[in-house]
This record gives sequence, C-alpha cells and structure tokens, in this order.
Amino acid sequence: MKELTVPARTDNLDQVLDFIAEQLEEYDCPMKLIMQIQVAAEEIYVNIAHYAYHPEEGQATIRCCIGGDPLEVIITFLDHGRPYNPLENTDPDISLSADEREIGGLGIFMVKNIMDDISYRFENGNNILTINKKLK
Repeated sequence: MKELTVPARTDNLDQVLDFIAEQLEEYDCPMKLIMQIQVAAEEIYVNIAHYAYHPEEGQATIRCCIGGDPLEVIITFLDHGRPYNPLENTDPDISLSADEREIGGLGIFMVKNIMDDISYRFENGNNILTINKKLK
C-alpha cells in the first residue's frame, strides 16, 4: 500500500490524481480505467478540500492498494474534518431535468456508478471513505 498526505486544498488535486495514476500504471491498467477512477477520486478529494475543514485547513491522506484475485484497486481517503457520510444522502432523481432536480448529490452518485464498491466509516476522529474497482 502506498500513501500520500497533502494539505486538503484543491491546488493539490493534480498531485493526488498523479499519485493514483502512478500506482495504476505499475499494473498496466488501461488508460480508460485510470481516467474513470481518477474522476471518482477527484470528486471525493475535492469534497474533502471544500468541506471537511471549512473555513479552517487540514490534511487529507490517500492510500492506494492494488492486489487480490481478481486484481482490484482500493483507494482510501482519510481526513480529520467534521464527520460526514456522503452515502447517507439520497441519490438524485436523474429522470428529472437539471432545473427540476435538487442541488447536490450528483457527484457521489457518479462515484457509486463508476466504482464497484464504496464505503464510509468514522473511526478515531477520522472520516474514512473507501472506493474499490476491479482492474481485470
């Protein structure tokens, strides 16, 4: 497992996405799959950067583990911000037009659809959000 800790600011997004891509490239992951996983990771990281500590600033840790049979990537996001479980929100009604839908929730809905599994827990003062995706 590899780990990256950065100040939870949007200007560190590229560093986070590069970190994840580097891990996936070591396993010859197809670029299309890397891009999908990065979209999900971007949504989660940007939410941490915008909301976890606001208006203060704190750290975000990203752990990336690749292995298993079948081969999968497990990416865990940790922050010490206020407790927040995005999985408790109801999924948006995508049958409605953008004007008719309530604001919010579309990003985590997208993550749920891109990834094979997503889980959240609050433990020892940490928000811990984990996403999994089979690579083969």
